Amino acid sequence: MAFTRTRKRNFHQVSPATNIALNVLTGLFAIACVFPFLFVVLISFTDEYTLARDGYRIIPQAWSLDAYRFIFKTGEALLRSYGVTITITILGTLVSLALITLYAYAISRKSFEYRRFFGFFAVFTLLFNGGMVPTFIVVTQLLHLQNTLGALIWPMAVNAFYIMIMRTYFSTMVPDAIIESGKIDGAGEFQTLFRLVLPLSLPGLATVGLFSTLGYWNDWFNALLYIDVPNRVPLQSMLMRLETSMQFLMQNTTNSSISTTILQDMPQETSRMAMVVLATGPIVLAYPFFQRYFVQGLTVGAVKE
Repeated sequence: MAFTRTRKRNFHQVSPATNIALNVLTGLFAIACVFPFLFVVLISFTDEYTLARDGYRIIPQAWSLDAYRFIFKTGEALLRSYGVTITITILGTLVSLALITLYAYAISRKSFEYRRFFGFFAVFTLLFNGGMVPTFIVVTQLLHLQNTLGALIWPMAVNAFYIMIMRTYFSTMVPDAIIESGKIDGAGEFQTLFRLVLPLSLPGLATVGLFSTLGYWNDWFNALLYIDVPNRVPLQSMLMRLETSMQFLMQNTTNSSISTTILQDMPQETSRMAMVVLATGPIVLAYPFFQRYFVQGLTVGAVKE
């Protein structure tokens, strides 16, 4: 018995050399994941002439803020786009979480008579959808949401994949005994959901919330379809239009001195990198706050006891 316990204990131990090797490999993998974004940040602070002359360098010979000065020349438009993006991200995430949670909770309860029908209804939309033209007609002609923030929120409010994640979480991580105890105490469906189920579902809610936040923050296509008013253009769409304008100037310039001067003063490559930093920086900083719940929410149901 002592020999068996010793072998089991040694089986779980890792030698110092193996431990060092695993830590080095993990560190190199982490650096490989983080380095591209850090490199983009460094390029955005590089002088345009130095970048054109020396190419991409980890430590540039000359630093410059010209790319950010060029972008911030838009001034009020950039701040307004940030405000629109933050607004639709917060409101859209809250709306999405509310609708997805209610739908997923309903189809996760065995007592709900039509849960199979609504479950199939959600999965069906993962395989088939109406297409761009019917969606555009519904949003603009039926709901009259064109040039409103609703056009940036409602088309992305419900995602069938997120419904499946929350349904799995409710089914596997929320015991039926808790719901039954709530019914015995006289709690209704909404009281049971908000007072008993949701406090136990923070990992799943955080996972779906992060996915929804990323979707709303990075969305530019809906703005391209539905927004024509400048003061309702979100950040991603505004930066895309700025990039398109820069490409237009570069491809259609003439040999006049005015056009040559404009191109010389325009930080073309570094501005692209600065746009990436401005577009991804806030959401990258927000990600660590979700990480504690994110992994647990994604792996729910993966291990069975």
